[in-house]
Amino acid sequence: MIHILTVIGARPQIIKAAALSRAIRLHFSDSIRETIVHTGQHYDENMSQVFFDELGIPAADYNLEIGSAEREKQIADMACRLEELFSKENPDAIVLYGDTNSTMAGAMAGAKKNIPIVHIEAGMRSYNNEMPEELNRVYCDQVSTLLFSPTKTGYDNLLKEGIANNDERKIFHCGDLMYDNSLHFSKIAEGKNGILQKENLRSGNYFLATVHRNYNTDDLKRLAGIFEAFVKISHEYQMPVIVPLHPRTRKQISLLPELERSISSSENIRLLSPASFLEMISLEKNARLILTDSGGVQKEAFYFHKPCVILRTETEWVELIECGAAILTSSDSTKIEAAVSALLQKEINYPAIFGDGHAAEFICSEMITYFSKS
Repeated sequence: MIHILTVIGARPQIIKAAALSRAIRLHFSDSIRETIVHTGQHYDENMSQVFFDELGIPAADYNLEIGSAEREKQIADMACRLEELFSKENPDAIVLYGDTNSTMAGAMAGAKKNIPIVHIEAGMRSYNNEMPEELNRVYCDQVSTLLFSPTKTGYDNLLKEGIANNDERKIFHCGDLMYDNSLHFSKIAEGKNGILQKENLRSGNYFLATVHRNYNTDDLKRLAGIFEAFVKISHEYQMPVIVPLHPRTRKQISLLPELERSISSSENIRLLSPASFLEMISLEKNARLILTDSGGVQKEAFYFHKPCVILRTETEWVELIECGAAILTSSDSTKIEAAVSALLQKEINYPAIFGDGHAAEFICSEMITYFSKS
């Protein structure tokens, strides 16, 4: 039996970990033992524990309770604690997800301890080094032993960077764990449309928006441009814009009194508390269109065949742009309005980009094959 140590710390990682933990429990419990470490990067109860409970993820074996801090300090604190924990647990491999500070800290600590690293969601690139996430994901890929890319583009990116299959390292195009999850939880969410009833929403008659990237929230001019566009499109189409709001974004809005007044005076802009995963699936499946700077929400929009306005200048998920399902706008209010208009008027095809819904099982099988030989 192989022993993996999974490091998670932010909402997207918790959700992705649900798919892998479920596959281990249902199909590989006699071959894989999983220890889960929650760094505490997202420590708000609404942003973390609710996802463990709702998605049926086993309780974390360890919670480092790091909390928020400047990026460098947070990573350093997590890496130090993780290094101690890795020495104690001595796993066969460390499993890391995506591109958060927890990913970076786990990669640094694992590389220092010379423990093989499994990077799930490898090869994703925005090619914008101003994004902390880009630095995190590139470093993690460079030190990983098994690299699982959800898309062919990600796989090709790894090859371009000289990360190729050999006796020591393996790269795979495996499909997307989030697609696994969306298929699994979609039917459950259908029976839990409480948030639609609570907010008095009708299917197909509202826009859904999320804004949380530091690039947008920490630049008040960008933040203002995005929300000004929300106000305008809500008036033009006479549809509510529903915004489950990250705590950091809410705090930043409070620094813009004029924008805050404009939002408050608009009946169609609704700022909600952070939504649970099943609530988000319900909101996504029933939205007319989605606006987001989240990589995960971009993909979920695609899964549910919803046009998507990406509030960034680039995306790791270039396939969404190439097939016409999404448009990049950055924070420019005029571009956001134009993108909404264009997407609402066009017929969109949604090709099978993200696998067959069995990525987690594939990843587990390949880990067993590789580490059983080690």
